[in-house]
Amino acid sequence: MIEAIRDSGVVGAGGAGFPTHVKLDAKVEIVIANGAECEPLLHKDTALMIRHADHVIRGMQIAMQVTGASEGILGVKAKRVTAIAALEKAIGDNPIRIHSLGDYYPTGDEFVLVYETAGRLIPPGGIPLQVGVAVNNVESLYNISQATAGQPVTQKHLTITGAVRKPMSTVVPIGSTLREMIDLAGGPTVDHFAVFVGGVMMGRLEWDLSRPVTKTTGGLIVLPGTHPLVERKARPEQAMHRIGKSACDQCSYCTEFCPRYLLGYDVQPHKVMRSLGFTATGSEIWSKWADLCCACGLCTLYSCPEGLYPKEACDKGKQDRKDAGLERWLGPTETVKPHPMSEGRHVPLKALIRRLGLKDYDLAAPWVDTDHHPRQVVLPLRQHVGAPAQPVVQVGEQVTQNQLVAEIPEGQLGARIHASISGIVTQITDAIVIEERS
Repeated sequence: MIEAIRDSGVVGAGGAGFPTHVKLDAKVEIVIANGAECEPLLHKDTALMIRHADHVIRGMQIAMQVTGASEGILGVKAKRVTAIAALEKAIGDNPIRIHSLGDYYPTGDEFVLVYETAGRLIPPGGIPLQVGVAVNNVESLYNISQATAGQPVTQKHLTITGAVRKPMSTVVPIGSTLREMIDLAGGPTVDHFAVFVGGVMMGRLEWDLSRPVTKTTGGLIVLPGTHPLVERKARPEQAMHRIGKSACDQCSYCTEFCPRYLLGYDVQPHKVMRSLGFTATGSEIWSKWADLCCACGLCTLYSCPEGLYPKEACDKGKQDRKDAGLERWLGPTETVKPHPMSEGRHVPLKALIRRLGLKDYDLAAPWVDTDHHPRQVVLPLRQHVGAPAQPVVQVGEQVTQNQLVAEIPEGQLGARIHASISGIVTQITDAIVIEERS
């Protein structure tokens, strides 16, 4: 089964893209399915759980079998009543239970999810494996089920919402363009717009609509170019740090609301903000408080009363230390203890949506069977954590849908890439372009 998962190119579909065959090549006690879907406005995981509960549970069974886990836990928000009912029906007599999660952000953070569902705290700087747990997104579990039936990963479930005429959740061939996705949703409702790929909190701002959907694309949120979120995200990094250097008054709200800090991890964004005005030596010292940051964006987009950029300061701190060749975490690694106020400082998703100015876009994105069939797809060779896949096809070669087109480099971490349509390979650079020919 591990070989089938590897051969099919399954990676973490929630956004991280870690190769699933590597993650499951371990022994654990518990397998946790991440169905929290806490990014504002996204609904594709919920739709998938409703439509394909049997495949999600089948994927869970396989993950438990290959890891030797005796228990499976599905973390799903309590408000997802229809999804929970579908999953309960599919579970049957299997040793799998559903854990109802609160509607707050970020319930889907790996550290938060493991604690909420299994009561275990991952060591600082560690991974779930260290506490006997493996975590997989529900779409990854769906892909695992498909892989053992011989179907490689060539399609992606995603939500298309925001300033579009028909918000929807659907499934499309990997390599389709962002422009095609927006057209599927009826087109934009404004002339000047930008797209958040993967979510407004942890996703990226994108203006180039020719960019492709990949294995990790969770959704597209279209917003007017004048929306405050677009303007904030589009601000140059140097300007973000310059503003923080001059305006931060060390109120520490960014730290007090940090989900990792509230679990007991030594993440202190307000101290990282100090490093923006320090010398190289000072920066090296203070930036260590960013090492355990999960980049959820809550500090920048919700907590800071001055609209500063502590999350981006943490990103800078982590990158500076990496560039300097420093270890990622030098602090204690013993078990942490949750903050006394950890339960009282959860940020409700509705409150976050209001703060973000997204209330008008907080709409249902119902499932639509679009049967989208692009004439051309662009398949990036790096859609995952690790080394880029190596092409095994040549320009001018005829390929068929599901055919292997790029392999994992020998001895390296990576994932396979398969053709999502049949056609002719027309270009190979850092991506493989396949064009359908009539």
